[in-house]
Amino acid sequence: MKEQMDKMREYFNTGVTYDYTFRMEKLKLLRTAINKYEQDIIDALKVDMDRCEAEAYLFEIYSIYEEIKYMLKHLKSWMKPKKIKGHIFTFPSKYVNYKEPLGLVLIMSPWNYPFQLSIDPLVASIAAGNCSVVKPSRYSPTVSAVIRKMLEEFFDPAYITTYEGGADVNTQLLEQKFDHIFFTGSSNVGKVVMKAAAAHLTPVTLELGGKNPYIVDASANLEVSARRITWAKWVNCGQTCIAPDYILVEASVKDAFIEKVKENIGLMYGDSPIDSPDYGKIINQKHFDRLTALYKDATIVQGGNTDKGRLKIAPTILDNVKVTDPIMEGEIFGPIMPVIAYNNIEEAYELIKRYPKSLAVYLFSTNKALQKEIVTRFSFGGGCINDLLLHAGNFNAHFGGVGESGMGGYHGKKGFDMLTHEKIVMKKSYALDFSLRYPPYKDRASIMRKFLR
Repeated sequence: MKEQMDKMREYFNTGVTYDYTFRMEKLKLLRTAINKYEQDIIDALKVDMDRCEAEAYLFEIYSIYEEIKYMLKHLKSWMKPKKIKGHIFTFPSKYVNYKEPLGLVLIMSPWNYPFQLSIDPLVASIAAGNCSVVKPSRYSPTVSAVIRKMLEEFFDPAYITTYEGGADVNTQLLEQKFDHIFFTGSSNVGKVVMKAAAAHLTPVTLELGGKNPYIVDASANLEVSARRITWAKWVNCGQTCIAPDYILVEASVKDAFIEKVKENIGLMYGDSPIDSPDYGKIINQKHFDRLTALYKDATIVQGGNTDKGRLKIAPTILDNVKVTDPIMEGEIFGPIMPVIAYNNIEEAYELIKRYPKSLAVYLFSTNKALQKEIVTRFSFGGGCINDLLLHAGNFNAHFGGVGESGMGGYHGKKGFDMLTHEKIVMKKSYALDFSLRYPPYKDRASIMRKFLR
């Protein structure tokens, strides 16, 4: 591995990746590669996640095509050196902001969106002119194998290389010197990554998760809200970092809301959701056992049934949930919806404040004052009012967490900026050389105060 990293650094030091044409060609080549392997990717997602084709294409492939298209459109202007206003003390001079690649970037991706969360950061790394090491998750081995095969076919391993494997490979990679580490996953592993990066003073981008709340008040359109929430909660079987985790519903509409969600589960997934071709599975036995233990003694008003052999857990709604219940101890990351009623909004706020800053917050309400308040009352990565998830799909806006839900961001220009160093250079003329700055200073302090404030 050390030899491979040295080869990649040698390749980077040739300067070939600095070139605009080179970056554009590689972005187009990646698009060609994905197009060739599109069906292989969809088939692999079916094996690892039981992901239906429509969901696989929308969330894992289409979003990458859009990211590449966005980069191709804007890259030239982003790379262009930018003039910066000077200062009286440096007159006459010019300041220029040069955008240069960082070097060697490590991308460590999770299993829940194994293709998209491996390749999306790679798009940003290519656009920024870096060499990249891609480490997909061991929990989605079929997708990981396709990623490796695809990248090895289309790219020089000195430019982009892929490592498969488990924790031992992660440990070896983190012992290497990188110029940036991009990690998506759990907070616990994020701490390990950050600690390892500190040994080399390597900057990190951490895309983590959290206990994302969503609030439904009495003014909300229950019909539309329930439909959108049902989709967002159970897409990918609830295994989404920005998925709604627990729901706070105003007491006066709680029962009606639950009935609307139950109705939409039937409309979307049929009478037996675990048999629906549009409903996925839990990633592995470990997570299946963890999730089923969370609602063992809870009040189940919908679902709860499982198929251990196929790692299936039906869309499950829990009522009369208390903050002390096991389901409320940490991020669920699965197809279980805990419902908590509140009588006034301050009760909801108090519960939200019990948890660290979340990656997302969602509010369903037509109350304009409440909409404004929820945005300013809490610090969180991002969110939606009267919808869910879709804020993360706009490449004109960045995506990222805050506090324990992550640091740094990407998508579109933010991804380019994240993996780019802005090098400021001042160009000074020989025409004037004021003696004011040179010793001996004598009584010049009063002159400086007068002219340099």
